[in-house]
Amino acid sequence: MALKRVTMQEIADACGLSRNTVSKVFNGRGVVQEATRNLVINTAKELGYYQFATEGTADDKSGGNIALLTQHKVLSHNFGSVFLTSFTDQISRLGYTMQMYEVSPEELMHKRLPSLLNLDQTVGFLGIELFDRDYIDMVCSLGIPTVFVDGFPHAGETLIQCDFVSMENVTSETAIVRHAIDCGAKRLGFVGDINHCNSFYERWLGFCAALAEAGMKPDRNLCVLEKDSDLYGDTNWLLERLDELTALPDTFVCANDFLAIRLMTALKAKKLSIPNDVMVVGFGGSTEASVVEPPLTTARIPSTEMGRLAGTIFSKRIQEPELPFCWTYVKTTPIWGGSTRPLPR
Repeated sequence: MALKRVTMQEIADACGLSRNTVSKVFNGRGVVQEATRNLVINTAKELGYYQFATEGTADDKSGGNIALLTQHKVLSHNFGSVFLTSFTDQISRLGYTMQMYEVSPEELMHKRLPSLLNLDQTVGFLGIELFDRDYIDMVCSLGIPTVFVDGFPHAGETLIQCDFVSMENVTSETAIVRHAIDCGAKRLGFVGDINHCNSFYERWLGFCAALAEAGMKPDRNLCVLEKDSDLYGDTNWLLERLDELTALPDTFVCANDFLAIRLMTALKAKKLSIPNDVMVVGFGGSTEASVVEPPLTTARIPSTEMGRLAGTIFSKRIQEPELPFCWTYVKTTPIWGGSTRPLPR
Protein backbone atom coordinates (compact mmCIF):
# COMPACT_ATOMS: atom_id res chain seq x y z
CA MET A 1 0.00 0.00 0.00
CA ALA A 2 1.45 3.37 -1.00
CA LEU A 3 1.75 5.74 1.94
CA LYS A 4 0.09 9.13 1.63
CA ARG A 5 2.28 12.13 2.28
CA VAL A 6 0.05 13.66 4.93
CA THR A 7 1.64 16.26 7.19
CA MET A 8 0.87 17.14 10.79
CA GLN A 9 -0.20 20.60 9.60
CA GLU A 10 -2.87 19.05 7.37
CA ILE A 11 -4.17 17.03 10.31
CA ALA A 12 -4.15 20.14 12.49
CA ASP A 13 -6.10 22.11 9.86
CA ALA A 14 -8.67 19.33 9.53
CA CYS A 15 -9.12 19.23 13.32
CA GLY A 16 -9.13 22.98 13.81
CA LEU A 17 -6.14 22.67 16.15
CA SER A 18 -2.59 23.96 16.26
CA ARG A 19 0.23 21.92 14.79
CA ASN A 20 1.88 21.91 18.21
CA THR A 21 -1.13 20.10 19.73
CA VAL A 22 -1.07 17.46 16.99
CA SER A 23 2.67 17.03 17.50
CA LYS A 24 2.12 16.39 21.22
CA VAL A 25 -0.27 13.55 20.39
CA PHE A 26 2.20 11.73 18.15
CA ASN A 27 5.35 12.46 20.11
CA GLY A 28 3.86 11.60 23.49
CA ARG A 29 5.04 14.88 24.99
CA GLY A 30 2.90 17.31 26.93
CA VAL A 31 -0.68 17.03 28.21
CA VAL A 32 -3.55 16.66 25.73
CA GLN A 33 -7.18 16.04 26.69
CA GLU A 34 -8.46 12.58 25.80
CA ALA A 35 -11.22 13.94 23.54
CA THR A 36 -8.65 16.01 21.63
CA ARG A 37 -6.30 13.03 21.38
CA ASN A 38 -9.06 10.84 19.93
CA LEU A 39 -10.04 13.56 17.45
CA VAL A 40 -6.46 13.84 16.20
CA ILE A 41 -5.97 10.07 15.89
CA ASN A 42 -9.30 9.48 14.12
CA THR A 43 -8.65 12.34 11.70
CA ALA A 44 -5.14 11.04 10.99
CA LYS A 45 -6.57 7.61 10.18
CA GLU A 46 -9.13 9.12 7.80
CA LEU A 47 -6.44 11.13 6.01
CA GLY A 48 -4.11 8.12 5.74
CA TYR A 49 -1.36 9.50 7.96
CA TYR A 50 1.71 7.23 7.72
CA GLN A 51 1.46 5.93 11.29
CA PHE A 52 -1.92 4.35 10.47
CA ALA A 53 -1.54 3.72 6.73
CA THR A 54 -0.84 -0.01 7.18
CA GLU A 55 -2.98 -0.52 10.29
CA GLY A 56 -5.00 -3.69 10.13
CA THR A 57 -2.63 -5.61 7.88
CA ALA A 58 -1.33 -8.97 9.02
CA ASP A 59 2.32 -8.09 8.51
CA ASP A 60 2.69 -4.62 9.95
CA LYS A 61 0.65 -2.89 12.63
CA SER A 62 3.14 -0.09 13.16
CA GLY A 63 3.96 3.08 11.25
CA GLY A 64 6.18 1.06 8.92
CA ASN A 65 9.58 -0.57 8.87
CA ILE A 66 12.88 1.30 8.77
CA ALA A 67 15.67 -0.78 7.23
CA LEU A 68 19.07 -0.45 8.89
CA LEU A 69 21.80 -1.00 6.28
CA THR A 70 25.34 -1.70 7.47
CA GLN A 71 28.56 -3.38 6.38
CA HIS A 72 29.60 -4.28 9.90
CA LYS A 73 28.18 -5.54 13.17
CA VAL A 74 27.33 -2.11 14.57
CA LEU A 75 26.34 -3.46 17.99
CA SER A 76 29.92 -4.64 18.60
CA HIS A 77 31.28 -1.15 19.28
CA ASN A 78 30.35 1.50 21.81
CA PHE A 79 29.02 4.23 19.51
CA GLY A 80 26.88 1.92 17.39
CA SER A 81 25.25 0.08 20.28
CA VAL A 82 24.41 3.24 22.24
CA PHE A 83 23.24 5.12 19.14
CA LEU A 84 20.94 2.32 17.99
CA THR A 85 19.42 1.79 21.43
CA SER A 86 18.47 5.46 21.54
CA PHE A 87 17.36 5.58 17.89
CA THR A 88 15.18 2.48 18.23
CA ASP A 89 13.53 3.86 21.35
CA GLN A 90 12.79 7.12 19.55
CA ILE A 91 11.27 5.60 16.41
CA SER A 92 9.21 3.05 18.36
CA ARG A 93 7.56 5.95 20.18
CA LEU A 94 6.64 7.32 16.76
CA GLY A 95 5.10 4.04 15.60
CA TYR A 96 7.95 2.54 13.55
CA THR A 97 9.81 -0.73 13.70
CA MET A 98 13.39 -1.36 12.57
CA GLN A 99 15.07 -4.34 10.96
CA MET A 100 18.82 -4.71 10.47
CA TYR A 101 20.36 -5.87 7.18
CA GLU A 102 24.09 -6.52 6.79
CA VAL A 103 25.06 -5.68 3.21
CA SER A 104 27.22 -8.45 1.75
CA PRO A 105 30.38 -7.73 -0.31
CA GLU A 106 28.57 -9.00 -3.42
CA GLU A 107 25.56 -6.77 -2.80
CA LEU A 108 27.90 -3.86 -2.24
CA MET A 109 29.79 -4.56 -5.46
CA HIS A 110 26.66 -4.88 -7.60
CA LYS A 111 24.77 -2.09 -5.81
CA ARG A 112 21.89 -4.31 -4.74
CA LEU A 113 19.70 -4.14 -1.67
CA PRO A 114 19.88 -7.14 0.70
CA SER A 115 17.88 -10.03 -0.76
CA LEU A 116 15.58 -10.36 2.28
CA LEU A 117 14.60 -6.69 2.28
CA ASN A 118 11.01 -6.06 1.15
CA LEU A 119 10.99 -2.60 -0.41
CA ASP A 120 7.18 -2.39 -0.38
CA GLN A 121 7.18 -2.62 3.42
CA THR A 122 10.05 -0.17 3.92
CA VAL A 123 9.30 3.48 4.73
CA GLY A 124 12.90 4.53 5.25
CA PHE A 125 16.59 3.62 5.36
CA LEU A 126 19.14 4.21 8.09
CA GLY A 127 22.77 3.75 7.03
CA ILE A 128 25.46 3.28 9.66
CA GLU A 129 28.96 1.86 9.17
CA LEU A 130 28.25 2.00 5.44
CA PHE A 131 31.01 3.92 3.67
CA ASP A 132 30.70 3.08 -0.04
CA ARG A 133 29.79 6.24 -1.96
CA ASP A 134 28.26 4.50 -5.00
CA TYR A 135 26.11 2.29 -2.79
CA ILE A 136 24.90 5.31 -0.82
CA ASP A 137 24.03 7.07 -4.09
CA MET A 138 22.04 3.97 -5.18
CA VAL A 139 20.04 3.97 -1.94
CA CYS A 140 19.35 7.70 -2.21
CA SER A 141 18.13 7.29 -5.81
CA LEU A 142 15.22 5.11 -4.59
CA GLY A 143 13.41 8.19 -3.37
CA ILE A 144 12.71 6.72 0.08
CA PRO A 145 13.45 8.80 3.22
CA THR A 146 17.07 8.06 4.13
CA VAL A 147 19.38 9.11 6.96
CA PHE A 148 23.09 8.25 6.93
CA VAL A 149 25.21 8.40 10.06
CA ASP A 150 28.78 9.36 9.23
CA GLY A 151 29.64 8.30 5.68
CA PHE A 152 32.35 7.93 3.07
CA PRO A 153 35.41 10.24 3.18
CA HIS A 154 34.52 13.81 2.10
CA ALA A 155 30.80 13.10 2.59
CA GLY A 156 30.53 16.41 4.42
CA GLU A 157 31.74 18.15 1.26
CA THR A 158 29.44 16.23 -1.12
CA LEU A 159 25.89 16.99 -2.28
CA ILE A 160 24.44 13.67 -1.15
CA GLN A 161 20.69 13.35 -1.67
CA CYS A 162 19.64 12.41 1.86
CA ASP A 163 19.77 13.58 5.45
CA PHE A 164 23.17 13.23 7.12
CA VAL A 165 23.99 13.06 10.83
CA SER A 166 27.52 13.06 12.23
CA MET A 167 29.51 13.81 15.32
CA GLU A 168 31.54 17.01 15.06
CA ASN A 169 35.16 16.00 14.47
CA VAL A 170 37.36 18.87 13.35
CA THR A 171 36.92 21.29 16.25
CA SER A 172 37.42 18.76 19.05
CA GLU A 173 40.36 17.12 17.30
CA THR A 174 41.98 20.52 16.80
CA ALA A 175 41.49 21.33 20.48
CA ILE A 176 42.96 18.00 21.62
CA VAL A 177 46.04 18.29 19.38
CA ARG A 178 46.49 21.92 20.40
CA HIS A 179 46.44 20.74 24.04
CA ALA A 180 49.13 18.13 23.30
CA ILE A 181 51.31 20.77 21.64
CA ASP A 182 50.84 23.05 24.65
CA CYS A 183 51.98 20.10 26.80
CA GLY A 184 55.26 20.01 24.88
CA ALA A 185 54.57 17.80 21.83
CA LYS A 186 57.08 18.45 19.02
CA ARG A 187 56.77 15.33 16.84
CA LEU A 188 53.20 14.17 16.29
CA GLY A 189 51.99 11.17 14.34
CA PHE A 190 48.48 10.16 13.28
CA VAL A 191 47.23 6.56 13.56
CA GLY A 192 44.33 5.33 11.43
CA ASP A 193 43.10 5.04 7.86
CA ILE A 194 42.06 8.59 6.99
CA ASN A 195 40.11 7.26 3.99
CA HIS A 196 38.12 4.73 6.02
CA CYS A 197 35.17 7.05 6.68
CA ASN A 198 34.24 10.70 6.83
CA SER A 199 34.79 11.02 10.58
CA PHE A 200 38.36 9.66 10.34
CA TYR A 201 39.07 12.03 7.46
CA GLU A 202 37.72 15.02 9.40
CA ARG A 203 39.78 14.09 12.45
CA TRP A 204 42.83 14.12 10.18
CA LEU A 205 41.79 17.63 9.07
CA GLY A 206 41.61 18.71 12.73
CA PHE A 207 45.06 17.20 13.33
CA CYS A 208 46.50 19.12 10.38
CA ALA A 209 44.75 22.35 11.43
CA ALA A 210 46.28 22.25 14.92
CA LEU A 211 49.74 21.62 13.48
CA ALA A 212 49.33 24.55 11.07
CA GLU A 213 48.37 26.82 13.98
CA ALA A 214 51.69 25.93 15.63
CA GLY A 215 53.69 26.45 12.45
CA MET A 216 54.14 22.69 11.93
CA LYS A 217 53.35 20.33 9.07
CA PRO A 218 52.08 16.72 9.19
CA ASP A 219 54.89 14.24 8.65
CA ARG A 220 53.55 10.99 7.20
CA ASN A 221 56.84 9.29 8.13
CA LEU A 222 55.66 9.57 11.73
CA CYS A 223 52.18 8.18 10.98
CA VAL A 224 50.52 4.77 10.67
CA LEU A 225 48.00 5.26 7.86
CA GLU A 226 47.53 1.77 6.45
CA LYS A 227 44.12 0.78 5.09
CA ASP A 228 41.66 -0.04 7.85
CA SER A 229 41.69 -3.73 8.83
CA ASP A 230 41.66 -6.07 11.79
CA LEU A 231 45.47 -5.78 11.89
CA TYR A 232 45.16 -2.54 13.84
CA GLY A 233 44.05 -4.71 16.76
CA ASP A 234 47.16 -6.93 16.52
CA THR A 235 49.90 -5.85 18.93
CA ASN A 236 52.67 -7.54 16.94
CA TRP A 237 51.56 -5.82 13.73
CA LEU A 238 51.53 -2.46 15.51
CA LEU A 239 55.02 -3.12 16.90
CA GLU A 240 56.26 -3.75 13.35
CA ARG A 241 54.69 -0.46 12.19
CA LEU A 242 56.33 1.41 15.05
CA ASP A 243 59.72 -0.06 14.16
CA GLU A 244 59.27 1.13 10.56
CA LEU A 245 58.81 4.79 11.54
CA THR A 246 61.75 7.09 10.80
CA ALA A 247 61.54 8.34 14.40
CA LEU A 248 59.27 7.70 17.33
CA PRO A 249 56.76 10.56 17.76
CA ASP A 250 56.40 12.06 21.21
CA THR A 251 52.62 12.08 20.63
CA PHE A 252 50.27 9.75 18.74
CA VAL A 253 46.88 11.11 17.68
CA CYS A 254 44.59 8.15 16.96
CA ALA A 255 41.45 8.19 14.83
CA ASN A 256 39.39 6.58 17.61
CA ASP A 257 39.66 5.12 21.10
CA PHE A 258 39.96 1.54 19.84
CA LEU A 259 43.11 2.36 17.91
CA ALA A 260 44.53 4.45 20.75
CA ILE A 261 44.10 1.70 23.35
CA ARG A 262 45.63 -0.97 21.09
CA LEU A 263 48.52 1.37 20.35
CA MET A 264 49.05 1.93 24.09
CA THR A 265 49.39 -1.84 24.50
CA ALA A 266 52.10 -1.89 21.82
CA LEU A 267 53.94 1.08 23.36
CA LYS A 268 53.91 -0.59 26.79
CA ALA A 269 55.35 -3.73 25.17
CA LYS A 270 58.26 -1.54 24.07
CA LYS A 271 58.72 -0.49 27.72
CA LEU A 272 57.69 3.07 26.94
CA SER A 273 55.98 5.17 29.58
CA ILE A 274 52.66 6.89 28.79
CA PRO A 275 52.62 9.89 28.97
CA ASN A 276 56.24 10.53 30.05
CA ASP A 277 57.85 9.01 26.93
CA VAL A 278 54.91 9.16 24.54
CA MET A 279 51.53 10.87 24.80
CA VAL A 280 48.48 9.21 23.22
CA VAL A 281 45.03 10.64 22.39
CA GLY A 282 41.94 8.97 20.98
CA PHE A 283 38.44 9.98 19.93
CA GLY A 284 35.03 8.66 20.98
CA GLY A 285 34.80 8.85 24.74
CA SER A 286 34.21 5.09 25.05
CA THR A 287 33.81 3.33 28.38
CA GLU A 288 37.08 1.51 27.73
CA ALA A 289 38.89 4.85 27.43
CA SER A 290 38.04 5.75 31.02
CA VAL A 291 39.26 2.48 32.58
CA VAL A 292 42.48 1.93 30.61
CA GLU A 293 45.70 2.83 32.46
CA PRO A 294 46.38 5.68 32.16
CA PRO A 295 42.89 7.02 31.29
CA LEU A 296 42.78 8.23 27.71
CA THR A 297 42.56 11.82 26.54
CA THR A 298 39.72 11.67 24.03
CA ALA A 299 36.59 13.42 22.77
CA ARG A 300 33.18 12.32 23.99
CA ILE A 301 30.60 11.59 21.27
CA PRO A 302 27.02 12.13 22.52
CA SER A 303 25.80 8.83 21.06
CA THR A 304 22.47 8.78 22.92
CA GLU A 305 21.56 12.28 21.83
CA MET A 306 22.59 11.53 18.23
CA GLY A 307 20.27 8.52 18.19
CA ARG A 308 17.31 10.58 19.35
CA LEU A 309 18.13 13.33 16.89
CA ALA A 310 18.37 10.90 13.97
CA GLY A 311 14.97 9.47 14.92
CA THR A 312 13.43 12.93 14.99
CA ILE A 313 14.96 13.81 11.62
CA PHE A 314 13.58 10.56 10.19
CA SER A 315 10.07 11.31 11.41
CA LYS A 316 10.22 14.84 10.03
CA ARG A 317 11.47 13.60 6.65
CA ILE A 318 8.65 11.06 6.30
CA GLN A 319 6.03 13.63 7.28
CA GLU A 320 7.41 16.39 5.07
CA PRO A 321 9.47 14.82 2.25
CA GLU A 322 9.71 18.13 0.38
CA LEU A 323 11.93 19.73 3.02
CA PRO A 324 15.57 20.49 2.04
CA PHE A 325 18.00 17.80 3.15
CA CYS A 326 19.51 18.36 6.57
CA TRP A 327 23.22 17.88 7.37
CA THR A 328 23.60 17.87 11.13
CA TYR A 329 26.81 17.86 13.16
CA VAL A 330 26.47 17.17 16.89
CA LYS A 331 28.98 18.79 19.25
CA THR A 332 31.67 16.56 20.80
CA THR A 333 33.54 17.35 24.01
CA PRO A 334 37.28 16.92 24.73
CA ILE A 335 38.07 14.91 27.88
CA TRP A 336 41.54 15.27 29.39
CA GLY A 337 42.98 12.02 30.72
CA GLY A 338 46.30 10.81 32.04
CA SER A 339 47.57 9.73 28.61
CA THR A 340 48.71 13.33 28.05
CA ARG A 341 50.97 15.31 30.35
CA PRO A 342 49.62 18.25 32.40
CA LEU A 343 50.00 21.71 30.94
CA PRO A 344 53.23 23.38 32.12
CA ARG A 345 52.76 26.20 34.59
